[in-house]
Amino acid sequence: MAIVAARSSADGISEIERRTIKRVALRIVPFLMVCFLINFIDRINVGMAALTMNHDIGLKPTDLAFGVSLFFAAYVVFGIPSNLALERVGARRWLALIMVCWGLVSMQTAFVAGTGSFYVNRFLLGVAEAGFLPGCILFMSYWFPSAYRAKMISIFAVALPLSGFVGSPISGLILEMHGFLGLTGWQWLFLLEAFPAVLLGVVALFYLSDGAPQARWLQPEERDWLLARLDAERRAAAERRAGSSSKPEMSALRSLLQPQVFLLSFVYSGSAGASAALYIWQPQILKEFGLSNFQTGLVTAIPFGLGCIGMVLWGRRSDRAGERVWHTAIPLLTLSAGLAISVISHSLLPTVIGLCFAIVGTYSIKGPFYALCTEYLPATAAAGGIAMINGIGNIAGGAAPYVLGWFKEHTGSFPMGLLALSCLGLVTGVVTVLTIRGEKVPAAPAARAAS
Repeated sequence: MAIVAARSSADGISEIERRTIKRVALRIVPFLMVCFLINFIDRINVGMAALTMNHDIGLKPTDLAFGVSLFFAAYVVFGIPSNLALERVGARRWLALIMVCWGLVSMQTAFVAGTGSFYVNRFLLGVAEAGFLPGCILFMSYWFPSAYRAKMISIFAVALPLSGFVGSPISGLILEMHGFLGLTGWQWLFLLEAFPAVLLGVVALFYLSDGAPQARWLQPEERDWLLARLDAERRAAAERRAGSSSKPEMSALRSLLQPQVFLLSFVYSGSAGASAALYIWQPQILKEFGLSNFQTGLVTAIPFGLGCIGMVLWGRRSDRAGERVWHTAIPLLTLSAGLAISVISHSLLPTVIGLCFAIVGTYSIKGPFYALCTEYLPATAAAGGIAMINGIGNIAGGAAPYVLGWFKEHTGSFPMGLLALSCLGLVTGVVTVLTIRGEKVPAAPAARAAS
């Protein structure tokens, strides 16, 4: 394969590398980010809808929380087969199918009539969404060398806090549409916020490419450079693993059962538990201070706005330092501290400050952590391993909302549930530092080139 020689600039980056990474980043990342933004809005809007939906269809706090847990049960079970299907079918078609399916299921939430139909709907939404995030992470590893991954994943994953920052006020406004054309506000919320997923799914079918070999929008020399760089990294990683062990390369199935997969899953549970609990219950935590629906949406947006900024800056810092372990652990400790502040607070301002720390920590972990996964796992375990880590880690995402709902229903408040999540964040942060030995990855000039 021919690689076009190009003069290096002062920062050590060749012109072909700079041009290729910029072209790939502009083509792939913004589109996936918009899709993920809609994905997470469709997942978290049940928290805002619950402000009025619970009364209309007779949901108790534990009923709402159990429906969320069913979502994560499906998410855990179907994540791995979905990612394996993506490798077989191709990212373009599979991601498009996922988006259309979750959009239709989310729209159907507008017509649930009680606990039974609500449970079925949340389970089906989990089935539909299960492969999207791990599929996107795997898909991005097809396009970006390791020195760029934490930053690119962080930019993509900004959609997580951005969904709360943008979605919460919008959801608050849509709830005010109560009675329009005979529908309640929460029904309009599900219909209007899910329909874009269906449209984006259709667009994805024509816009995405399965990988660099199919990317007609890359120049031949750009495509050759990218394929050579990614292939060199895969071979180097395989040689490092072969040099550190006398055992032959394992099958993909056996690789999924390796200790590092379960270790990374546990680490991720600290973030997943806090994230799921807060997107469901944060509106109701803030509502208790006497805010209106619209005010609740605005105040809920504040921590998510700060989370957007922290996420990008922290992912960029991880790439520049070429370090993943501490950049994974520190956000976990930060979210633990933030939840602890919320536990001891009895007024609005300190509660919001604590939630800001918690949200910033929860989302800043994403870029460094998923970059760590792509570098730490054997190549044979990448597709299923990322999905398995995401799925097992999200067991906490299914349990945490129920824990908070149980405490709310039986004690009338949230502090004990928040304290449990704070302890989980502390433990997973300490475990990360003590047990994971991340390899130094290429850093500095390559990371700056994409800035």
